[in-house]
Amino acid sequence: MKAISTSAAPAAIGPYSQAIEIGNFVFCSGQLPIDPATGAFPEGGIEAQTRQSLKNAAAILEAAGTDLHHVVKTTVFLASMDDFATMNSVYAEAFAEPFPARSAVAVKTLPKGALVEIECVAEKG
Repeated sequence: MKAISTSAAPAAIGPYSQAIEIGNFVFCSGQLPIDPATGAFPEGGIEAQTRQSLKNAAAILEAAGTDLHHVVKTTVFLASMDDFATMNSVYAEAFAEPFPARSAVAVKTLPKGALVEIECVAEKG
C-alpha cells in the first residue's frame, strides 16, 4: 500500500491520504472544490465547484501515474439534488465512454460548506 500526495491538489484536511495505491488501483479520497493555490472555493456555484473537484482528482491521479480516463468508479456527493443536472453536465465533459460506474447522493452537509465532493477509483494504465 502506497500513499499518494501532490501539492497540485488540496492537502488532506484530516487523518487521511489524498489517495492510496494498492495493486493496480488508485483509491482517491473525496475531493472538495478547493483551489490549492488559494485555499478557497472557486466562484461560479456548482458548475465551478464540480470542475475544481474533478481537477483536484485529476491532479492526484496524475501523481499516481494514471488519469481520469482510467477511472472505473466515482461517487459524487451533493449538498442538494437541485444541482444534479448542472453537475452532471460538467461531469460529462471530464469522462468518455465507457463512462465509469457512478453513485450520486445528496448529503445533509459537506465539509467547509462545499456544494460537491467527488471521490474515485482508477486503474493504473
